[in-house]
Amino acid sequence: MSYNLSREKTITTTEPETDLAKEYGATEKVPHSQARNMSFMDMLATWIGANANNGTWYMGGVVAGCAFGGAIAVTLIANPIAYLIMAMVGYMGYKAGTSTMALTRPSFGVRGSSLPTLVNLTSFIGWTAVNTFIAAISISFLLKDSVGWAAFGEKGSAKSMIVGILIMSILHLASISLGHRSVKLIERIGMILVGILGIWETIVVLQNVSFSQIIHWHPSASLSLPFGTAMDTMAAFSLAWIPAIAEFTRYTKNKSSATVAPMIGANVGLFWFAFVGIIATIAAAITTGTYDPNNSDPSTIASKLGLGWLALVVIVLTSTTANAINLMAAGISLTNLTKKIKAMPALWTVTVFAVLLTFVPLLFGSFLDSFIAFLDYLGMVLGPLIGIMITDFFFIKKRDYDVPAFEEVNGKYWFTGGFHWPAIVSWAFGVAAFLLLHTMEFFKASIGATYPVLILSGLVYWILVKIRK
Repeated sequence: MSYNLSREKTITTTEPETDLAKEYGATEKVPHSQARNMSFMDMLATWIGANANNGTWYMGGVVAGCAFGGAIAVTLIANPIAYLIMAMVGYMGYKAGTSTMALTRPSFGVRGSSLPTLVNLTSFIGWTAVNTFIAAISISFLLKDSVGWAAFGEKGSAKSMIVGILIMSILHLASISLGHRSVKLIERIGMILVGILGIWETIVVLQNVSFSQIIHWHPSASLSLPFGTAMDTMAAFSLAWIPAIAEFTRYTKNKSSATVAPMIGANVGLFWFAFVGIIATIAAAITTGTYDPNNSDPSTIASKLGLGWLALVVIVLTSTTANAINLMAAGISLTNLTKKIKAMPALWTVTVFAVLLTFVPLLFGSFLDSFIAFLDYLGMVLGPLIGIMITDFFFIKKRDYDVPAFEEVNGKYWFTGGFHWPAIVSWAFGVAAFLLLHTMEFFKASIGATYPVLILSGLVYWILVKIRK
């Protein structure tokens, strides 16, 4: 599926996967008669592939700190809720025929939508950095085997990690230069490869460690992850897909393709690969006698399990395909912020920023600490934002948006100088509420803060709109 990075108002083909410069802009409505040809199976495959990747694998390793039972419970609770919400926003994209960030204009205002767009930009640049770092770890192990350099986690590994990041950056630039058709083909191949790797690793794990051992394993008290904290971490991971969902559902043929298909696909992909990450990390802890969540990435686990260089190459390739989509989503956000930057310069710009961000874990702390901080940031800003969007569309505007007014100065979505202050105040309230609840023992030990804050922000927004009227 392709993303849209320009402001063209017409389309001359029935294929949505056209050249970047010929796509709809973020606020242009896609007509059913021309470009709505994404089928149910297309969406199902797309969203299985979205979560059948190394990032999901790593997430499984992180929540393994809850032990097997807790990690499985978090996975089965947090993610279906997130993807039900994603289906609701997917329906919004299908109904309006516009991008996710354009859908923030009726709630935040024509100018006010630049605030969530900026968050979306940082989110996808951040995910690019995460996937790049995971792939660079694989390259560090390959360099260790080939030239003897220290691999990630070993003393003196900075050199191999820097080279790995630079190699991945070159691969990213090459992937976004190929165009959407090539990226789509590579993405499908990557999904198959990482699927094979997941099955391979599961077999190797269960050959070396019994399932009974995995079920009964528990981390030490100092490394145990509170259930509510794991809920927040997993919720932020899954909610992070929502700012991209309408870029797909705006092209779907019918409502079920826009809602049911991505909900099923995303859950299947996540359950599968989070499960692989959970059991692989626990198995590595059992066989080595040491549980270190810093080393729960696919590359380190594959190395500990002796899967060899082929597994590491697959991780590098699949990270490249995943990041092609992340970079395109970030490019959309950049062009939505300003019409002065065109499609390809936007892609090159966000790629450079992502490369710079990838070096942060090497300079200022561990990758795990950086990853958790990134997810906390996403939960803090995305939860309130999504709560406001859903409340505005379903409960205030009654599923009726006037898409041509999305760019009208002094139109119905202009509000006060282009900003709708009830949404901005509610969003700020939600961020503050998350910072407060996230540290409270009740929420850390039980349901987490992300979903309560999402509901609370929507409620505050509804009240403020009613008072304003």
